[in-house]
Amino acid sequence: MDINDQIKSQLEENPVIIYMKGTPQAPQCGFSSRTVQALMGCGERFAFVNILDNQELREALKTYSNWPTYPQLYINGELVGGCDIVLELSESGELAEMVKGAANRQEA
Repeated sequence: MDINDQIKSQLEENPVIIYMKGTPQAPQCGFSSRTVQALMGCGERFAFVNILDNQELREALKTYSNWPTYPQLYINGELVGGCDIVLELSESGELAEMVKGAANRQEA
């Protein structure tokens, strides 16, 4: 499986997934930390990929998403954005709605 197929597979299998530096329990940068805290505040399960573990994935995802920085949050296979966008969505309540909608869709 090539790296783009791996990315597509991860996005198809996980309704909410964050590509981040580190893990939710041990983020390796402030942006990843703030983004994952906002995501955890939604109260739903989500998947994560530590991009520091895979250089090939880290570089390929920048091209795949046309988004040069991390973290990158995807909901239902669509790029939501990075830290600033996620925090704005969290403050407005939209993030919780999006995450809960994706979680409910998976359970259906």
